[in-house]
Amino acid sequence: MLSVQEATKNLITEIIVVDNNSTDESCALIRRKFPEVNLITNKKNIGFSKANNQGVAIAKGEFILILNPDTVLADDTIDKTFLFAKRKSNFGAIGVKFIDGTGNFLPECKRNIPTLKIAGQKIRGNSKNYYANHIGENKIAKVEILSGAFMMMKREVYVKVGGFDEDYFMFGEDIDLSYKLLNNGFQNYYFGENSILHYKGESTVKDKSYLQNFYRAMHIFYRKYFKINIFYKLAARVFVWTMIHLRFLMINKGNKKKKPISNLLFIGNNDVTFESVKNKIQAKKASINKQLPEYSNNFDMVIYDNSFISNKDIINNIQHLQSSDISKRIIPKRTSFFIGSDSSVSEGEVVEF
Repeated sequence: MLSVQEATKNLITEIIVVDNNSTDESCALIRRKFPEVNLITNKKNIGFSKANNQGVAIAKGEFILILNPDTVLADDTIDKTFLFAKRKSNFGAIGVKFIDGTGNFLPECKRNIPTLKIAGQKIRGNSKNYYANHIGENKIAKVEILSGAFMMMKREVYVKVGGFDEDYFMFGEDIDLSYKLLNNGFQNYYFGENSILHYKGESTVKDKSYLQNFYRAMHIFYRKYFKINIFYKLAARVFVWTMIHLRFLMINKGNKKKKPISNLLFIGNNDVTFESVKNKIQAKKASINKQLPEYSNNFDMVIYDNSFISNKDIINNIQHLQSSDISKRIIPKRTSFFIGSDSSVSEGEVVEF
């Protein structure tokens, strides 16, 4: 929420949050800390598609941005994407570059249409044609499929194509919407000059039922857009269920035991915050620095104080350190906790200090 406010301070915007029956105190927190936000609270989890359609239904702006809650935007992300959108006369949706909490690029932010042939290649370990690898991660290009974690569109276009198909409960709806836009004569764009942090999967429960929702969504997509015979139905079923179990194994593998922090680097200028963090981490060594670090293996964790350093600089530095084993954490402005993740397939953490 804080990064969205920073990224929209130069624009006239409205922020709409749709909550699918959260069991924590997030709604109370939004009401207390962000009273200007238009909050919709559902009595049950109605799914990603219906929830986003709810939000767009009450939106008043010419442009809309579908955004996951587990993202951190750079300060100029929305400005730059909006200016790019205004230069395109027939765009459907625009997406940006995603990196995870370690700084690694997430290829699902630009994909090709997942035909059964491409799906079959992916199950055999060949993702070359599944992701849009012909587009450099920092480039700008036309693309077929974008991620629902960040999609900027004109509201009238979203309404014209029917928004997200509510047959999809969760997962697959972004593939469907991207494909509908193409079928209606619009062009989707990947805008790789913009990077955001996506703590992938933090907004969903990591269990088999949710993974099944994802891969069952592919059945809906295939039935809707492709003529498939018995052989292809069998192939799709094998693909779906194999990927469910492979993904489940990846998640369990990603939930590694946390290693102790021996050397902590704090990027900021607040001695009180530094001391609180140092005591919480219980690192053997800890230092405070007002400069962004160059690559080094001398420390185990970097904590960025967003009150001192901008989200844009944080995101750039996390990318710079992507090839290291250094844990990266962020203290959002005006808070007493830090957030971060060490894997794109496991849950991250929120630590109060």
